Amino acid sequence: MLSRSCVNLLDLAVSGQDFPSPRRPMTPRLPRVVTAPNIFSDFEDPSPFDAPPPPERRIIVANQLPIQSHRDAATGDWCFEFDPDALVLQLRAGFPADVEVVYIGSLKADIELGQQEEIAQLLFEKFRCVPTFLPGEIQAGFYHGFCKNYLWPLFHYMLPLSPGRSRARFNQAQWRAYVSANKIFADKVMEVVNPDEDYVWIHDYHLMVLPTFLRKRFFRLKLGFFLHNTFPTSEIYRTLPVRDEILQGLLNCDLVGFHTFDYARHFLSCCSRMLGLDYESKRGYIGLEYYGRTVSIKILPAGIHMGQLESVMSMSETSDKVLELKRRFEGKVVLLGVDDMDMFKGIGLKFLAMEQLLEQHPELQGRVVLVQILNPARSPGSDVQEVENEMNMIANRINEAYGYPGYHPIVIVNRPVPTHEKVAYYTIAECCVVNAVRDGMNLVPYMYTVCRQGLPASDGSKSKDVVSRSMIIVSEFIGCSPSLSGAIRVNPWNIDVVSDAMSLAITMPEAEKQMRHEKHYKYVSSHDVAYWAHSFDQDLQRACKDHFLRRCWGIGFGLGFRVVALGPNFRKLSVERIVSAYKKTSSRVILLDYDGTMMPQTSIDKAPSKEVISVLSSLCSDPKNIVFIVSGRGKDSLSKWFSPCEKLGISAEHGYFTRWSRDSPWESCSIIADFEWKNIAEPVMKLYTEATDGSYIEHKESALVWHHQDADLDFGSCQAKELLDHLESVLANEPVVVKRGQHIVEVKPQGVSKGIVVQNLISTMSREGRHPDFVLCIGDDRSDEDMFESIASAVNNPSLPAMSEVFACTVGQKPSKAKYYLDDTVDVIKMLQGLASASIQPPKYTHLQVSFEGSL
Repeated sequence: MLSRSCVNLLDLAVSGQDFPSPRRPMTPRLPRVVTAPNIFSDFEDPSPFDAPPPPERRIIVANQLPIQSHRDAATGDWCFEFDPDALVLQLRAGFPADVEVVYIGSLKADIELGQQEEIAQLLFEKFRCVPTFLPGEIQAGFYHGFCKNYLWPLFHYMLPLSPGRSRARFNQAQWRAYVSANKIFADKVMEVVNPDEDYVWIHDYHLMVLPTFLRKRFFRLKLGFFLHNTFPTSEIYRTLPVRDEILQGLLNCDLVGFHTFDYARHFLSCCSRMLGLDYESKRGYIGLEYYGRTVSIKILPAGIHMGQLESVMSMSETSDKVLELKRRFEGKVVLLGVDDMDMFKGIGLKFLAMEQLLEQHPELQGRVVLVQILNPARSPGSDVQEVENEMNMIANRINEAYGYPGYHPIVIVNRPVPTHEKVAYYTIAECCVVNAVRDGMNLVPYMYTVCRQGLPASDGSKSKDVVSRSMIIVSEFIGCSPSLSGAIRVNPWNIDVVSDAMSLAITMPEAEKQMRHEKHYKYVSSHDVAYWAHSFDQDLQRACKDHFLRRCWGIGFGLGFRVVALGPNFRKLSVERIVSAYKKTSSRVILLDYDGTMMPQTSIDKAPSKEVISVLSSLCSDPKNIVFIVSGRGKDSLSKWFSPCEKLGISAEHGYFTRWSRDSPWESCSIIADFEWKNIAEPVMKLYTEATDGSYIEHKESALVWHHQDADLDFGSCQAKELLDHLESVLANEPVVVKRGQHIVEVKPQGVSKGIVVQNLISTMSREGRHPDFVLCIGDDRSDEDMFESIASAVNNPSLPAMSEVFACTVGQKPSKAKYYLDDTVDVIKMLQGLASASIQPPKYTHLQVSFEGSL
């Protein structure tokens, strides 16, 4: 099982560089056999490099392989076959026919160490499966420990408030086993993956840190992840001690999929609250910006394999079983439940609702039967035994109270049930009851709907006795609930409501049952597993289409590793590069935002430090420099803070007020000062301030600003959007602009922006004969993008002298009109200190005094 990525070994020679695309044409190979002087023969086998390109591949990684295994009774040899019920096998139907699929996962069998290599080779050659043989202690800690005993209950909203197996607390050893298992999976992926061509699709919560291991190996690997489980609210998830490591693992993917919007919303909320990441929706696609990469979010519930289910329905064994069950339950109304044996399926609550139904409707006694099929528990534990004991106790009580010879209100099928027998039960059941208190997806209602559509006859046609009506009672806490618009949705904890739903399902008119069934069948048949897989695959290709157009490098250690991916023209500002340009120039302009650029946004004391004052004073003392602070803050606070910097220029309130030095007067822009609009805007802002705890209004001479940095993150953002819409509506006829910034909503006069400041500054200097040949502009907010845009316009303006060195720089790796970035305010200060140390300090200097002359 050699990796086809070995054909890219030539890339290792340039591993220290970063090329936009690895698909470079190979140089023509030299023939290997000389037959005569200067004549080369090429009769040998062609070089591997002349072979046609390999087929497209999808690497499907899941906890378990879609393989069934057993020992031959006669020989004792292992025998393997595909498991047709495995979802990861069924999704193959959604891929193009010429795509090769490779599966990576564990076997449901303990293979002796000496046989592992032989069986691995067999599985790969025959099934394209790569087994991950986990050592026993790792498997126990990984799956039965961290996954099933801790992570799975937590994701289902169960906090480990008390010790015990059913509510196990975080265990460091089990976490290490989880990480070790994910590392083993990563090594197996490395054996087979071609990182330049293959798409890797990881499934479910067992492998949530696997993306980090893979991304660390291959920066541009095409990586998708789908969570088949619930994702809890941030209040639940944030109790996880390794919450950041798991979130960062998922964010190392290109596409992350969820069954429902609720699960995706909870994930996005966790990313926002714990990692400070914002997300936005563009043309129907939700994306998270993460170190220059866009992590796409996919919301689509999984489906069932229609062809396979219909094939089972057409089997003679199924027809025979249907006839047997019809005879057995003749004259009875059958309600059906098919659930795993675990504490979240609400089986006991379902039985209690059945008991209440029989008590309140005596006419149904002897007529209604609830058949409960139990799938085996996926992991042993005391919680499973508790569920079984409670279930049996309730069932026995009901059967004793309302049953009689030949009739049991509750029938429990507690054994492995083959697929054809389940299909038969689906076919004869009048109603399917899915009562889980929390479940990721649950495809039982989908399969029930298809089975009730009708059994094909042996010749492939529909039989005359076509069953085309169905009723579904579904818990509102499971993933399939939003897609079943015709189902009776219930709160499983409310016994009265579930009992009433059962009664309604039994007594509902046949015409309405038919209508609800047709609605469900139309959705289920059109949104099958092939549709789900195809849709995810398409979105993964879309999310990865620009991989080789970006420059990538890795940062961070361990599970905190992530990849920085930037456009070819967007790079980190090098101190050496800018200092070199700085020394060669003689007329320099340095424009600096304050909050988020010179001072961290999280600082409580917003006054500049001695370090900031010192570096600004040093830069201002160089006669070749004109240094400006361009800020949205008011002029009074900026005047007070920067009074030690005698020659520092300040542009306050986004350029409404400007002065060129400490001793020069403030000049306001030439816009007519009409602030009657404040009387309209301020009451609206007060309304939102009273309704949003932690928000406040900042009054400026030229503007009003509503701040929500200290409010709840989600609520503040929601309120800011509403306030923006509200203000734009009431101020539509006023000469103002309403803009949203980082944790603010601001109203200011039209024609005032940081971009105008830059334009007027450069043009004023040019009129005074000081044509700038060096421009440095640094900012971090949306308002600073106006400065970057103005600088770009000035560079391309033929009426202005050419600028030899221009550095527009944003703070933080994010989409920007700037061509450079610095990581944070610390980097900004270090860079400015480097420029200050390169400045020439003259003994005396009279600063050039110029005026805007009303040009603003």
